[in-house]
This record gives sequence, C-alpha cells and structure tokens, in this order.
Amino acid sequence: MSTSTGPRPPLGERRGVEAAEALARWLDKPMGALGLLFVLVVLGQALATEPSVVTALSLLGWLLWLFFVAEFALRAYVARDQRRFWRRNWWQVLFLALPFLRFARAFALLRTARIGGVLSAAVRGSRSASRLLSGRITWLTVVTAIVVLGSSQLLYILGSYGDYAGALHDAALATVSGEPLTADDAFAQSLEVVLAVYSVVVFASLAGVLGAFFLSPAEPDDDTRGTAAGEPSGAG
Repeated sequence: MSTSTGPRPPLGERRGVEAAEALARWLDKPMGALGLLFVLVVLGQALATEPSVVTALSLLGWLLWLFFVAEFALRAYVARDQRRFWRRNWWQVLFLALPFLRFARAFALLRTARIGGVLSAAVRGSRSASRLLSGRITWLTVVTAIVVLGSSQLLYILGSYGDYAGALHDAALATVSGEPLTADDAFAQSLEVVLAVYSVVVFASLAGVLGAFFLSPAEPDDDTRGTAAGEPSGAG
C-alpha cells in the first residue's frame, strides 16, 4: 500500500528549502547578538544630540532593521506550517512596520514611532537574550537590564522626567527593588505598578534558582559510587 501523500517538490526546490533552513539555524545566535546591539542603538538615538552621531545611529538602526526584516522573511519561507507560523508571529510584523511612522509629519505619530521603537527593541533584546544565554540567572540579569533601559527611555520620551539620568536612576530602583518612581503623572504611576510586579517575579525566580542550587543533593564522587555499587574502595 502506498504511503505517499502527494507529489514531492522538485529536487532543486527541496535543496533550496534545506539550504534556507540551514542558514536560518546558523543565523540564530548572530541575530541574537544584533538584537542586543539594537537595544543600545535605540538608546543612543534617544540621547544623542550631535547631528553626526544622530545620523550614524539612525543609519545603523535602519541597517539592523533590514537584517531583522530579512531574517523574518527567511523564517517565514522555511516554516513547515505556515498557518501556525503566522498565528504565532503576526505581532512581529507590527513592530517591523513601526519605524516607517517616522516619516509621518504629525507629532503624535512621531512620538508613537519612538515609543514603538523602544518597545520593539526591548522585546527583540529579550528574545535575543533567550537565544544566546542558557544560564537562567544570566538571562534574568540581561533581561532586567533591558527592562531598565526600555522603561527609562519611555519615561524620558513621554516627559515624565526632564533628564534621562533621573529616569534611568528611578527606573533601575523600581525594577530591582520595587521603589516608587518620583514622577507622579499617569504613565509613571502605571509603569511603577508594572515594574513593581516585575521586581517581585524576578526576586521569586532568583529565590527558586538559588534554592534549587543550594538544596540539590551533591553529586557522589567516584569512590562513593564505587562503594555503593559493591566495589571495594581500596586495595586490601
């Protein structure tokens, strides 16, 4: 009885898909590193004042964005289940489209584009950290740094703080310890609650990791294993 479910694609097409899949796997870690770099570029764009620096960071940001678009298109091409891929990744299209709002003339849309850039950089940086880092404590440390940078930029962009240093200081305290923000506008108060919840989650996660490390039984050494197995521990 035949088990064929349909005609197989041509050999050249199959080889093309296999090559694209191999390229997507190879790009996994490099794209993760670019995602973390993008967080710093977005931060630099928010703070830079020199026209030459602003131009250089803007060009670098657009170059990184082209890499992200190309990688997304590649992953969409090699996806075995297209329906599942688009159901799980449709939101990334929105983040990839947000930078084009910078060409709008309306101030509200320009500010929305900057906010969207910060949010997309934070999300991409967090996903990149999960690609690159295997240790949970290291991953939590990097993600916490990204949360601090992202929240401080939002506080600065939306006018909750007049200087970025104050926004960064208060955001770091709120993220790590749940300390209230000194700004009292609606956005700062809302973000304060989010950061307080995040600090509790991080503390609980760290407590779980450290508890598992210190309470886990020690690995028996070779002599102990040999004795437990009935082997003599030394020559008589």
